[in-house]
Amino acid sequence: MFPDSKIGMRGAFFGSKVPLTRRQMLRESALGFGSVALASLLAEPAHGALTHTAMPHRRPRARSVIFLYMDGGVSQVDTFDPKPRLKADDGKAFGLKTEPTQFEQNGAVLGSPWAFRARGQSGLPVSELFPLTGGCADDLCVIRSMVSAFSEHNAANYFFHSGSGMAGRPSMGAWATYGLGSIASNLPGYVVLDGGLIPSGGVDCFSAGFLPAIHQASLLRNQLPALANIEPLESSLSLQRLKLKTLRGLDEGGLQGLGRHDALESAIANQELAARMQMAVPEATDIGGESLVTRRLYGLEASFEHTRSYGRQCLVARRLVERGVRFIELTCPRAHGNSRWDAHGDLRNNHSLNAQAIDQPIAGLLTDLKARGLLDETLVLWSGEFGRTPFAQGRDGRDHNPFGFTLWMAGGGVRGGMAYGSTDEFGYKAVENRVEIHDLHATLLHLLGLDHERLTYRFGGRDYRLTDVHGNRVSAILA
Repeated sequence: MFPDSKIGMRGAFFGSKVPLTRRQMLRESALGFGSVALASLLAEPAHGALTHTAMPHRRPRARSVIFLYMDGGVSQVDTFDPKPRLKADDGKAFGLKTEPTQFEQNGAVLGSPWAFRARGQSGLPVSELFPLTGGCADDLCVIRSMVSAFSEHNAANYFFHSGSGMAGRPSMGAWATYGLGSIASNLPGYVVLDGGLIPSGGVDCFSAGFLPAIHQASLLRNQLPALANIEPLESSLSLQRLKLKTLRGLDEGGLQGLGRHDALESAIANQELAARMQMAVPEATDIGGESLVTRRLYGLEASFEHTRSYGRQCLVARRLVERGVRFIELTCPRAHGNSRWDAHGDLRNNHSLNAQAIDQPIAGLLTDLKARGLLDETLVLWSGEFGRTPFAQGRDGRDHNPFGFTLWMAGGGVRGGMAYGSTDEFGYKAVENRVEIHDLHATLLHLLGLDHERLTYRFGGRDYRLTDVHGNRVSAILA
């Protein structure tokens, strides 16, 4: 049942036809027994709006999503889309008509500094940037024909996350928790792990938009404690409970006067969840009990500090999946300063350092999920907001390229060891089996058991969906 679903009609109880929400029924039925239930929330698991279990439209293949966001735009021709033509034409004038670029400093063809080789039984070509992730090639479904509608970071980030190039629309994670609820009663359904670099566009990339505010992402720090202010300020648990009881009473009084009010209902739900998170978050994010073998698998013993940092994120992501968190996004560490993957210059160092930070942790995550039997029900998505040009920006950089870029998925119902779609011989534009962001969103929802055309929310007089009026699932990549 969706959080704005009506669980009864007021007329059935009180002779009116005004829709009755879940919270109103609890408050107004049985002499306010809802207040008694609220009073016990700190002592027992809650199963309210944050943990509703809406029925999926079809049998889901994935229970959770881990989104490894490569903020800034990874170069497809240096990672998962090898182009021998670039090597052959390195230093020559680019032979195709070019679209406007972000900085219009277009130079000659730039061959990749990195070699590719076939990996796994599938023979999927992977750049030497990813020696360990390449070892998981038979689990990767690489899409080489992605396109975006935007070539500027903020708009492209919003578009990738929400299907709109402007801030204010609900993100993928918000739609997922709105459609399916959260499996975890004591943790948020949608979590973002802050690795040090929030994407351009800020936290609006993780917005609930016009959906109920309980679907906003919870941002956890990549350290202990993962949440600031997680320790209660009160000197005793009884004092804290008394304060929360008083606050609930004030909120419930406001609801009686206002009726259903999203901001107030969400505040109540978030206060209830926050109290439960004081115990659940420290336990979920404390990796101290993990074995030395596991720590080494994720790169927590690596000499490069950003490998250790990203390894911690990946390990916490696995722990959150185990505890039922629906959608988890990881952001980039500061491996190349503030540049992210945005290699307008210094391509070799930028991509080398970023790859060094993430390669071992991602390989560890895929290996660990598979060993624990979790990969089949966890969809792992790796992507930036766009790709980069096959010709140089200046002498040693690449500009933004939304016309053909690469991402990969693993687990959660997608076929492994395959590449889908293609770009031209320079890796500039998608020419076969183009996949738009709306198509990606439709496919992701499908794997979660949701029909993107039926998952709607009425706002401002019209029904909205993640894919707007677009999108087709990419059936060829489904297992």
